[in-house]
Amino acid sequence: MPEGDTVFHTAALLRQALAGKTLTRCDIRVPRYATVDLSGRVVDEVLSRGKHLFIRVGDASIHSHLKMEGSWRIGPAGVAPHRIRAILGTADTRASGIDLGILAVLERAHDQEVVAHLGPDLLGPDWDPRLAAANLAADPGRPLAPALLDQRVMAGVGNVYANELCFVFGRRPTARVDSVEDPLRLVQRARDMLWLNRSRWNRCTTGDTRRGRQLWVYGRAGEPCRRCGTTIEVDDSGDRISYWCPNCQVA
Repeated sequence: MPEGDTVFHTAALLRQALAGKTLTRCDIRVPRYATVDLSGRVVDEVLSRGKHLFIRVGDASIHSHLKMEGSWRIGPAGVAPHRIRAILGTADTRASGIDLGILAVLERAHDQEVVAHLGPDLLGPDWDPRLAAANLAADPGRPLAPALLDQRVMAGVGNVYANELCFVFGRRPTARVDSVEDPLRLVQRARDMLWLNRSRWNRCTTGDTRRGRQLWVYGRAGEPCRRCGTTIEVDDSGDRISYWCPNCQVA
């Protein structure tokens, strides 16, 4: 599931593959931008902002958001052609945007306007833990997990990290924000989690990178809690699925 760390890592790989190279192919498979052809222009930079990604080419910026299933792949796409929404080629490489939730070509000078509403980026140069903590505490009665998922609070947390942070701080996803004694410590832990996972695909929050041991509660419904052995519970009735230990996490 793409979250801020996934997008950061994707941007790094695209930067390595494309930056400084001239596009020999530009195929944007979105009706509104189907006639856009940036071939012959140099890819200047690739950057991420929260869960958003920007590939800057001349005076244009290719903006994408991976949403739930999207990805960018270097080399052969390895998927059915109808799933490919963008192809960027150079003399020696090819990048394919697959199942992208958002894909647009913007004016480079104004591309950051689409992310101006976001809170401080957990992996960006604008990271400000005190601002993020203040944003989180601004609505004390809000359920904790939805607050963590609100990109206006801080940019980069997805559902995996929201569930894992709730476990680490001993609160159920439905607990109120003001049940967390130290919001600053929580947002700093969020940043630590994403930072440690920014250069790998298989994220780990437990400190144990062995297969099947990387996460505390997410995706572990019916399995024993790693701390106390109580069966992990799940609620999939809402927009986002939640996992928690009924013993370690209070409501």
